[in-house]
Amino acid sequence: EVQLVESGGGLVQPGGSLRLSCAASGFSFTFSLMSWVRRAPGKGLEWVSTISNGGGTTDYAASVKGRFTISRDNAKNTLYLQMNSLQPEDAAVYYCARDRGGVVRGRGTQVTVSS
Repeated sequence: EVQLVESGGGLVQPGGSLRLSCAASGFSFTFSLMSWVRRAPGKGLEWVSTISNGGGTTDYAASVKGRFTISRDNAKNTLYLQMNSLQPEDAAVYYCARDRGGVVRGRGTQVTVSS
């Protein structure tokens, strides 16, 4: 059974940082391309970032490029998202996913950006 468990969300002030983690199990993480997607209140799923199975190739949505960094530790079956310079528009539930569309994703972790 595929399991994706996100953690690391919380409340942060504008300009602050958070690091999200996603523990993966039930599939071959090492051979899987992985993504982060998010859903802001009242909006649909938005793709955020994708990383290749080996970690050597990354891709970002224009809205987060230069502020967010995706990474992975295949030895730990864990995906990360370092988020810097957070803004109110980044507030959302963040999900790790096995695909860019977020069809196979975890339950998510809430990120709130507010002063």
